[in-house]
Amino acid sequence: MCLGVPGKIVEVDDLVAKVDFWGVCRDVALHVVDEPVAVGDYVLVHVGFAIRRIPPEDIAQTLEFYRELVEEEATEAAEEARRS
Repeated sequence: MCLGVPGKIVEVDDLVAKVDFWGVCRDVALHVVDEPVAVGDYVLVHVGFAIRRIPPEDIAQTLEFYRELVEEEATEAAEEARRS
């Protein structure tokens, strides 16, 4: 399964953007993103490439979905640690 991760663009320099993933910033290539992006936009990133600009009306729902995924994984990891 492939997973893209949402992040917020904080800086753009030609075809590279600095993207904030919950406080961790990474450089991301913009070569294949589906439409032009700017500072403040959210993008879906897969293996270092922005592949899709997330429409503003979808941001809240997308971020909530990923928050739930992370929370669920943390709960499962804690349960596994207790069993060990």
